[in-house]
Amino acid sequence: MRPSRLTRSLRATFIGLIANAVLTSAKLLAGIFGHSHALVADAVESLADIFSSLIVWRGLVVAAAPADEDHPYGHGKAEPLAAAVVATLLLLAAGWIIIQAVREIAQPHLAPAPFTLIVLLVSVLIKEALFRFVLREAISVESSAVKTDAWHHRSDAITSLAAAIGISVALIGGKGYQSADDVAAIVAAAIIAWNGWRLLRPALDELMDTAPAPEVIERIRRIATTTKGVDRVEKCIVRKMGYYFYVDMHVEVDPQMSVQRAHEIAHDVKDKVREKFSRVRDVLVHVEPSPEIRKPNDKIRKKSE
Repeated sequence: MRPSRLTRSLRATFIGLIANAVLTSAKLLAGIFGHSHALVADAVESLADIFSSLIVWRGLVVAAAPADEDHPYGHGKAEPLAAAVVATLLLLAAGWIIIQAVREIAQPHLAPAPFTLIVLLVSVLIKEALFRFVLREAISVESSAVKTDAWHHRSDAITSLAAAIGISVALIGGKGYQSADDVAAIVAAAIIAWNGWRLLRPALDELMDTAPAPEVIERIRRIATTTKGVDRVEKCIVRKMGYYFYVDMHVEVDPQMSVQRAHEIAHDVKDKVREKFSRVRDVLVHVEPSPEIRKPNDKIRKKSE
């Protein structure tokens, strides 16, 4: 990972970490003293945000470490692994919120205090601002882990908004509507679970070495094809490792050329691809004889026949 990319990623993560710590404390205390189960559930979701930010932080640091003897391809897989863990935390948090809300609906409890609504509205504004900032940074540095962390902020904003709606209904409706905040918590949890699954799938795809977008592969093939001495790119396999791509490629060359010249062409392909596509970390080039170019003896044999 480039230093500037790592710095920006960690900055976005740490800002979210500090904000989550403050919001978790405020919402938990307000939820307990304000008799709002939805607000307590929202505080738990914010607590999950803190753990997710810590996981993303470690994932980014590990992914930036250079290749070593035990990890010759580097540590880029730490990023999608961190994203997968954070997405799983979203799913677990959603499950916990639903279970707690269902239990509380059937039990009589006091209506939430009006001040809890103010706490939630402030939380929504802060979390939505965090989401937009972190997502912008994630798109800029192209980090799946930071992107997942950004959507965790959006999920927290959704739960806070749903809790605010539930508390408003409970306050306006009065007696008989005390469980409105629990219903709102269940709705918010369903949205969180959907976001968790939506973020888990691309992280798993990257961990399973799923091929990148066709445009990426086509760009690499086009660069290799324009290299002098290459007749055709017979195969091009690309996999993503964190921010970078690793390429395995088969190129066809004139079968009459020397091994030395074919070796030079393979190096030219590797250097050209890495030069024109900075996100390609390494290219493994396998040279094959071009079937379209016949050997001189083959042509003589064909004439004699």
